[in-house]
Amino acid sequence: MNEPLSNDLKFETALAALEQIVRDMEGGELQLEESIVAYRRGAELLKHCRHLLVDAEQQLRVLEEVGEDSAATRQENQ
Repeated sequence: MNEPLSNDLKFETALAALEQIVRDMEGGELQLEESIVAYRRGAELLKHCRHLLVDAEQQLRVLEEVGEDSAATRQENQ
């Protein structure tokens, strides 16, 4: 659980790991030290997921702009 996050870690995989940490912590079976480690790992996973979502949003904005530019160009050529 202490290994650093890979930049190649996919959103779905990170989210599933985060959800498992939440289940483990809510289950109440973790010792204090395990809870601290799990919380830290969860925070790292959350940050990673947010970063991936921001990147995806930026890519969508670019694609929308390209689509709008293409539509405007088609209208100008008609």
